[in-house]
Amino acid sequence: MSENEPDASWEYSLYIPNDLRAVTVCRRTLRLILTMHGLIGLVDTAELLAAELVANAVRHTKGPAALRVRWSAGVLRIGAWDADPQPPEPPRVLEQLGEAEEGRGLALVRACSDLWGWQPLSRFGSRGKYVWCELARAAG
Repeated sequence: MSENEPDASWEYSLYIPNDLRAVTVCRRTLRLILTMHGLIGLVDTAELLAAELVANAVRHTKGPAALRVRWSAGVLRIGAWDADPQPPEPPRVLEQLGEAEEGRGLALVRACSDLWGWQPLSRFGSRGKYVWCELARAAG
């Protein structure tokens, strides 16, 4: 199996500073990764999800963060690690948010992904959390 076939498993991690510009860096990096692996059908939704996860990590914590992208068995997992061990706020119902500026991130993640969750996670001796979501291969 060639490494460029969509069925081959792979994983990437991108460590980022606590800087809102990192959201754009992550989106563009993710687009390149998915394009190079022949998963262009997932790019738009994956970019939205990654941007929300990374933006939450950067906006709501003070330390470094990381974007992790994994493809395995036809499922794309996108996750963001941050240095704050506190659980994320539970997502509200997207339709009830109206024009609200805050609180849309995890509501969008819940609405646009097949599955999402979070778990406590340590990295380099620092406690934190990993918030993730999954997308199955696009139909067709």
